[in-house]
Amino acid sequence: MKITKFLGLSFILFAFAATSFPEAVHAKDAAAVLDVFGNEVQAGARYIIVAPSDDNTTTLAVTATSKIICNSDVILSTLNESLPITFSPAIKSNDGVIREGSYLNVNFDAPSCRMGGVTTMWMIESEGLIVTTGGVDRLNRFKITKYEGDNSFYQLSFCPMSEPFCDCSCVPVGVNSDKHLSPNVGPLLVMFEPDAY
Repeated sequence: MKITKFLGLSFILFAFAATSFPEAVHAKDAAAVLDVFGNEVQAGARYIIVAPSDDNTTTLAVTATSKIICNSDVILSTLNESLPITFSPAIKSNDGVIREGSYLNVNFDAPSCRMGGVTTMWMIESEGLIVTTGGVDRLNRFKITKYEGDNSFYQLSFCPMSEPFCDCSCVPVGVNSDKHLSPNVGPLLVMFEPDAY
């Protein structure tokens, strides 16, 4: 009799939760971020971040200010100077797909820095307010969302996190007058191209 009452009460509680909080019971994955070929962007795979020039005549790409990528600034330059990056979820996930609106870590793919124990993770430099390398896992989160004005493009945002409790608003990353990636200068429209090498 006790088991029947327990099962009945459990069913009623589940039914209440399902009707009161349907998103918790029927959570749906956010849309996958797509590359320029319409394929899902994969965690850990190498990509080139590309963007149109202001006059839409050339394609630009994200790179570093120095060939020694460790502790370098992140800039927008010509496509032939591009450097591959990788995305990884900031929150552990078994899903190998990068999803819109999820917290990410962004890294230049540079084996020499990894072997030297120096991180190529993107972060915001506090003094100059520009994107640079040398970030720390979980504190330097970015997010990819569809650009509202044109659905063929995405925008990157930096999502600051102040330990232990602040989950601050994300701010779009754009390009300042020196071609450095920087928050709060208007969104940079980007696409993701798989790295062929």
